[in-house]
Amino acid sequence: MKATLTVNGKTVGLDVDDPAMPLLYALRDDLALRGPRFGCGLAQCGACTVHIDGRAVRSCVYPVSSVGTGKVTTLEGLGSTQHAHPLQQAFIAEQAAQCGYCINGMIMQAKALLDANPHPTESQIKDALAANLCRCGTHLRIVRAVQRFANGARS
Repeated sequence: MKATLTVNGKTVGLDVDDPAMPLLYALRDDLALRGPRFGCGLAQCGACTVHIDGRAVRSCVYPVSSVGTGKVTTLEGLGSTQHAHPLQQAFIAEQAAQCGYCINGMIMQAKALLDANPHPTESQIKDALAANLCRCGTHLRIVRAVQRFANGARS
């Protein structure tokens, strides 16, 4: 099947053998986007989180055929190393990544929270990120990074 997706503001055409193919595979394998990561393949860890029309979704279980006309945003669509998004800058300032594997999911989930609630409490941040797994234990730094952004600190 032919699939036309809008990813990070650009329209791309893909040849998809199986309409049930996870969006994650198209993003990583066909579009060479490395922000979303394969973690569990079961939507349980959050490493693959992307936004579709501003809503955080687990791309490892989200079929390409379900995207339709939705606009997909990956970590690369938020910012780059040259022009980091302020939320990414907050994660850097708080040194929130140790191994970094979970950071895509943490940032994308936090961005969805902050878009819906620009000034969440610490409890709301923890609740929003609870389903994102970090094996390194940088949870406190991650929460501080989200708080830093929410409180208006941009570096």
